Amino acid sequence: MASDKKAKAAAADASSASTAKPGGKQIYTRRFPRYALDVRLQVRMFQDGDFQSCWGRSTELGQDGIGATLTGNLQTGEIVTLEIPLPLTTYPIKVRAIVRYRQGLKYGFEFLTLNEAQRENLRRVCEYLATKA
Repeated sequence: MASDKKAKAAAADASSASTAKPGGKQIYTRRFPRYALDVRLQVRMFQDGDFQSCWGRSTELGQDGIGATLTGNLQTGEIVTLEIPLPLTTYPIKVRAIVRYRQGLKYGFEFLTLNEAQRENLRRVCEYLATKA
């Protein structure tokens, strides 16, 4: 699909900034701060020739991604659809995302395809969460 190619291209271009540290290690910095958020979310993915879904709980949210603990099994680089109920919004946000990291059952997702309304909602929610910290 054209949207899958577009999402993969966006994922390749949307890497986090990094700087070299003495000893050759990389330090990764986030473009946006993360805020604590505990909501139940749904992840939909295409695996083994079939559409599947799993549930999880978010741990943190930023304007460009979300961290979550999931019941499913995803691989780094896998593209999924997230359905996330957010404070201050009437309906859950549905967004394509790429799995950026995995540590056991904990995953980090980077949002790929946000429209302007979704960006604005995420910005407002993050401002709200910043006041709760």
